[in-house]
Amino acid sequence: MSVSAKICGITDEPAMRAAVTSRASFVGLVFYPLSPRSLDVISAARLASLVPPDIKKVGLFVNPVNNQLNKVLNDVSLDLVQLHGEETPGRCNEIRKRFGLPIMKVIKVSDIYDIEDAGDYNEVADWLMFDAKAPDSMDNALPGGNALKFDWNLLAGRKWSLPWMLAGGLNAENVGTAVAESGALIVDVSSGVESSPGEKDPLEIERFMQAVFSL
Repeated sequence: MSVSAKICGITDEPAMRAAVTSRASFVGLVFYPLSPRSLDVISAARLASLVPPDIKKVGLFVNPVNNQLNKVLNDVSLDLVQLHGEETPGRCNEIRKRFGLPIMKVIKVSDIYDIEDAGDYNEVADWLMFDAKAPDSMDNALPGGNALKFDWNLLAGRKWSLPWMLAGGLNAENVGTAVAESGALIVDVSSGVESSPGEKDPLEIERFMQAVFSL
């Protein structure tokens, strides 16, 4: 089984270079102002310029308005738009058609019923991501990157018409179990390779990628 990975929430050059040299298949840049991983357009464009063509650059947005998307996409070369908010199928379809980029819709999971909603996006997205849903009781919860896991077995044996990624509380220690239980072939990590929120550790990126390639 060949597993690949996305390193999300990259904020500086050492982390981006570590992701590239460690052979991540995707790198993520965050455009959500409340996140400690959020980037301005100039910084994002500089980091994107370090990425070779064989690695996909993903922009993470949360309930974006068209003006925000225009501002970012005019100056930052992205390959994929990740929608991590409460975007409806209709809004996903609108963004996809208007901006001409593939869409990855994030499905936030706490139970089996959340997973059932994924089928609503089959015709309007190009990718799915399954991430842990933050509980209502969690203070200062972000749309993602909260270092939370969900029951990976909820995904076991399921088939979707779209390619998908697994996210939520992954790190070098548990990624093997996560892949074995969920059946994921692509994994996404953010907080699991950080020394503090928003501060990626290049050595942890390398360690995570080594764990992925050992599967």
